[in-house]
Amino acid sequence: MTDEPAFPANAFAKQDGSDDADFYAEPRFVTHIDDGAIAALTSFYRRALTEGAVILDLMSSWISHLPEDVPFADVIGHGMNADELRNNPRFQRWFVQDLNRDVHLPLAAQSVDAVLIAVSIQYLEKPIAVLKECARVLRPGGRIIISFSNRCFPTKAVAIWLALGHEDHARLIELYLEHAGFDGIATHILCDGVAGDPLIALSARITQS
Repeated sequence: MTDEPAFPANAFAKQDGSDDADFYAEPRFVTHIDDGAIAALTSFYRRALTEGAVILDLMSSWISHLPEDVPFADVIGHGMNADELRNNPRFQRWFVQDLNRDVHLPLAAQSVDAVLIAVSIQYLEKPIAVLKECARVLRPGGRIIISFSNRCFPTKAVAIWLALGHEDHARLIELYLEHAGFDGIATHILCDGVAGDPLIALSARITQS
């Protein structure tokens, strides 16, 4: 399923419509989920990602939550702040790009094994177009992992995200993935939120050659 679904008018509008580059101009060397959620995400990555894989960490920062004991062939970072990306020790290379202005990823088709989007999907104004680009750069059988919690910069999150509850966020991401051409979509509850931040991850694969 790759046709575009019909979303409500202004579904991807934001309270703050100013340039995202200005909003992210100053580096933020902070974490956006608590230690328990970070540990759960790292553990999930350890199980889900293959040693020696080429990883694209999309919409990232100074920390990737990748397991330190798993070597990867290449970890490519993307984000909105060069200082944050420069300070991420896992990145062999990285690039700054506003995906709300330009969805095209500067990577060759079928060049990565996994794409990660950690607690950032809520900021995309053209999420299906971006995920179609992720599908393009993934090798057949490649995996995407999108995680989310209940935290965000509310003025920069899209309206549809703010209007939905936590469980509906998972269904929204599933809808994005379906319409971007992904298969085998699965939802994983990594932290239930009882004793800390909730964390849910959706994983999917691209099977077309």
